[in-house]
Amino acid sequence: MDSVPIVNISDPTTASVGALDAACRDHGFFLLEGHGLDALIGETWKQTERFFDADPAIRDALRRSADNPLGFFDRELTKQKRDHKSVFDFVDPHHAKRDLGNRWPDGLPGFRDTLAAFFDEFSTLAARTLHLLHDTLDLSPQARAVAINDRGVSAVRLNHYPVGDPVPEAERDCLVELGETALGYHTDSGVLTLLLQDDTGGLQAESLSDGWIDVEPRPGTIVVNLADTMQVWTNDRYQAAVHRVVPMTTDRRFSIPYFSNPPRDLVVEPLAELCDEPARYRPFAWREFMQARNDDNFADLGAEDTQITRYLVG
Repeated sequence: MDSVPIVNISDPTTASVGALDAACRDHGFFLLEGHGLDALIGETWKQTERFFDADPAIRDALRRSADNPLGFFDRELTKQKRDHKSVFDFVDPHHAKRDLGNRWPDGLPGFRDTLAAFFDEFSTLAARTLHLLHDTLDLSPQARAVAINDRGVSAVRLNHYPVGDPVPEAERDCLVELGETALGYHTDSGVLTLLLQDDTGGLQAESLSDGWIDVEPRPGTIVVNLADTMQVWTNDRYQAAVHRVVPMTTDRRFSIPYFSNPPRDLVVEPLAELCDEPARYRPFAWREFMQARNDDNFADLGAEDTQITRYLVG
């Protein structure tokens, strides 16, 4: 676990920040403690299990479509292979316009209220975590004003990894085959991800120095992984976390990521003050990158998922 350091978000020490910096350069993962959200996290776990244990008709009524990526889905693709999981996605419940796209279940009182509170608190924590990274990188005020996240574009996902195929046998005809892993290796597209994982285990990160390493569950901590936008901003100084989940063999697994994203209309490019050498990426609109990744996740487009390598210079 030394390679995945723990940082107290309320009182980071010089040593823990140094370890965070080393981890971000190598694999892009660290853990947060001191967040003060244990009670809310406990209630969110209860609502997550309640949702996935409810009558299937409740979830089917919320099924994702090509026009709306929010709601329930059980046949998402990563690297053109089907994941061993089902998901429920939502965006800011307190943003009236965005909440119109959310699909909330009937018959589960308290579910929406708990998840709305979760979204609020994790939005605040994501901003605090980004501020910690700004400090670690010693960014100027000008750079901090550019390297920002936006709760209005961020999203939460509830993940359920069963033992075996998440799709009922009678519905598997003509589906893409399951992947070798429960969740194929990939990076997240935004700024950073705050992740809750239960005590089942199975999350792995790709370290530049050590290959695949386990990100083991630690009680009371929240996992942080850096995403593509952070790698571009830092001109590859920090790594977007390549991660995967191994298949469940005896126990199901739950996890809850908060995907902290940049403003929808932001043009993403390396920060000049972090470019010790020429910029490795050309500017690109995050809106277009996000849409390409969403399209890849929904259907087999016959190509690898869209990556930031598309925007490399030269």
